This record gives sequence, structure tokens and C-alpha cells, in this order.
Amino acid sequence: MHFKFTKFATALIASGIISLPLAAYANDSSELEELRALVQQLDQKVKILDRKGELAEETAAEKKKTTPVVKASEDGFGLESADGKNKIRFKALAQIDYRSYLNASNQTANIDGFDFRRIRPSVEGTVFGIYDFKFVPEFGENKTSGISPTAAGAAISKSSSNSGIVDAYIDARFKPWFQVRAGKFKPYVGLERLQAGADTKFIERSYVSNNILPNRDLGASIHGDLFGDKLTYAVGVFNGVVDGGDNITSQDFNGDKDFAARVFTTPFKGEDSALAGLGFGISATTTSTNGQANLSSITGLPDYKTPGQQASFFTYATGTSANGTRNRWTPQAYYYNGPFGVLAEYAQVDQHVISGTTTEKLSNDAWHVTASWLLTGEDASFKGVKPKAAFNPDSTGWGAWELVARYQENNIDGAAFTTSKTFADSTKSSKSAESWAVGVNWYLNQNIKVATNYEQTSFKWGGGGTVAAPIDRPDERTLFTRLQISY
Repeated sequence: MHFKFTKFATALIASGIISLPLAAYANDSSELEELRALVQQLDQKVKILDRKGELAEETAAEKKKTTPVVKASEDGFGLESADGKNKIRFKALAQIDYRSYLNASNQTANIDGFDFRRIRPSVEGTVFGIYDFKFVPEFGENKTSGISPTAAGAAISKSSSNSGIVDAYIDARFKPWFQVRAGKFKPYVGLERLQAGADTKFIERSYVSNNILPNRDLGASIHGDLFGDKLTYAVGVFNGVVDGGDNITSQDFNGDKDFAARVFTTPFKGEDSALAGLGFGISATTTSTNGQANLSSITGLPDYKTPGQQASFFTYATGTSANGTRNRWTPQAYYYNGPFGVLAEYAQVDQHVISGTTTEKLSNDAWHVTASWLLTGEDASFKGVKPKAAFNPDSTGWGAWELVARYQENNIDGAAFTTSKTFADSTKSSKSAESWAVGVNWYLNQNIKVATNYEQTSFKWGGGGTVAAPIDRPDERTLFTRLQISY
């Protein structure tokens, strides 16, 4: 019995169930030696297991340092290095519209129908934690190739996009206050133009963006953020584009460059203030531009589009071309507070032109005020809307609903029509276009949006008839709808 009890006690001690004071029951010296040996063996095994665990953790940590991270979210899909310094992301934007023209026009057939406005798969990323890159081709509206100035120079003078490459640039973030971007991109000029295509409140941008300020250009810019991102600046040099223009990706045909500068401030950003969502600034461009004597179709001048985008309400007369300095300037501001948002811009361009031997400086301008209100209570912002509850037919989520309204004008210098030499094509051109628009945006989730816009435009002082007897062109009334997918 004593032997059995001693063995039982020894087992309990070895397993740790009883404490060492009970070892008095194991009073046989040989059994105590066996117990010590057993404890030593167990201790050695524990140390070995601990070391194996340490080695496994070290191996896992080393592997984690070199194993790429796969990411998938509403912001896109991509890979990045374990240290986060090297990244690549795949994104896309697709917008399919249905466009209805509710009245006939003397300028265009106004054909109703579907239109793939934008199809933009994109690749962007970061190298060495400093150098960002972005490449965005365009397949919407048949923009799959650039246009050579020598092959189709007439297209260069239009406001429409000419290149199948939307963005292609490198951005070096040396310091928050010193960054360098080079390639094809949006010059830091227009506020609404700098807003992403997926985040604009209306299906088409305003006259300021489409008709006056540059769209995209080839060049380089130094930019940065100061005072905790409360002040941003940018200065750059570019090939230069006509008003509202989008540059092609080939060599420039004009030796004079376009210089751009911008300052924008959000003085109350990050503060607990009703003014936290206020931002305002000013930007400008300057260059000297001329038409090409050996390429008569390249005038260096734009056409100004109507909101319907099918026709132009102002066209320069044949034989008129740019002849000297072109200066643009644009004060701009936005304000966001809770569900309310408003964005406003004014833009003016002073352009020297020539027709025959007659020269003139023409000053054209445009402005718009765009307001929005989120009925479902989300916070309005410059960078899109994230619904509180995504739409789900099996639950109570209905996404975010937004009402939008806009008024805008585009005015042409009267000297284009009244000088001894008319610079405007009076059979096609009006002196002004005034538009008001309303719309509804439904954000099913952060990636899917449905939009409906109604816009009505009246044209003043001409745009139809003949040079001898011009008549006002009829109002343009459009009803546009859009299904947008972005990630």
C-alpha cells in the first residue's frame, strides 16, 4: 500500500497537481532521485519547446517582412510589400449615360441614346515609399488613340479630349511641402476640374471647367502642403492647351509654354468650427500662343460647348487664330457643413487674336455656383459621398440620396462681334449661354451611383440665321441619366 501511495504522490508532484510539501510521502531516497530526474527531463523538454516556439516566431516575423500583402476593398484591388513602401493598385471607373434632348436645335440633330462617357481602368502605385505613379487609359466615347496635329490638326482647336491616355505621371513626395509631378495630368488650376470624375455633383462639369480652364496637359509641377495641410500651393510649366483642352501625348507644336500657379487654403481645417469645411483660393495661367501658318487648321483657339456636349454655342470665324498672350485667372471656393455643400468658381481668359491684319484682345468668362444637400444625413465633402447604410433590398438600407442644383453662365467678349473685322462665326455663335440645372444622385454604396440631371440653357444675341440676319438659337433642354461604377 505504501509503495502504491508513494508512486501516486510522485506522479502528482511531477504533473504539478500537488506542491512540494507533499513530497514527504515519497520518503524512499531512490524514488526521490527518480523524481528529480523526471523533473529535470520535463524541464529540459519545456525549454526545448520554448526555444522551438521562439524560433517559429522569429521565422514567421522574418517571413512577414518579405511576404506581399494582398488587399481588396471598395478602394480597389492591389498588392503591397510587407513594409508598405512598394504598392500597386488596380482601379476602374465606368459611366454609362442615356442622353435625351427635349427640343430640336438648329446646330445639331441632338440624337437621343446611350453613351459610354468614361471607361477608365487604371493602375497606380508607389515605389520606395516616395515615388507614386498613375496610368489611366480611356476607352469611353471612342477615345482610344491620340490625334497627330499634322494628320488632323482641326481637332486640336476643339475643346474635346483628343487622347486615349487620360493620366500618365510620376509624383515624387520628397516632403509634404515639396513634391514634384511630371507627365500628363490635370494642371493645378480649376477647383471643379481637380475633383475626381466619380465625385462631381452633375453628370457634366460646368462652363468653367469645360470651356475656359485647361483639362489635362503635359508638363511638370512643384506642389505641396503647408501648415498642417491648411495651405496648398502649386507652380508648373506645360505645353499648353486651348480653353477646356486636353493635350495629346505627342510632342508640342508650339514652342511657347504655359505657366500655371495656384494657392488654396482651408484655414479652419480640423477645428471644431462651423467653418471647418471652408476652402478658397486663386489660380492663373499665362502663355503666348499663335496659330500655325503651315497648318491652317491649327488656330490655337477653342470652340465653347453647350451643356449638352453635342454642339458648340460659340465658334471663331474661319481665318481667325490666336496671336499672342493668353492669360487665365480663376478665384474659387467651396464650403461643406454637415449634409450641405456648395462649390463656386469664376474664370476669365484674355486672348489676343488676329484675322487678316486686324488684331484684338478678347476677354471671355464663365462662372457657376453648384449646391448639394444629402437628404439621408451623410456629411458632404469635396471627395465624394459614403452612405451611412448601403442599399440592400433585404434590409432597411437605402443608400444615400442627394439633391443638387446649379446655375452657370458663359459670356463672350462683345468685341468678337462688333469690331471692324468679325472674329466670331455669327451663323453659329451666341454672345452668352445661361444655364440652370437640377438633379438627384442616389449612392447605392460607395462604389455605385445613379444620377439624373435636367438642364435648360438659353442663348443670347445670335447663334442662328445668317451673318446679315442672325437670330437667337432656341433653348437647349436636356435630361441626362447615368449609371456609374467606380472602385
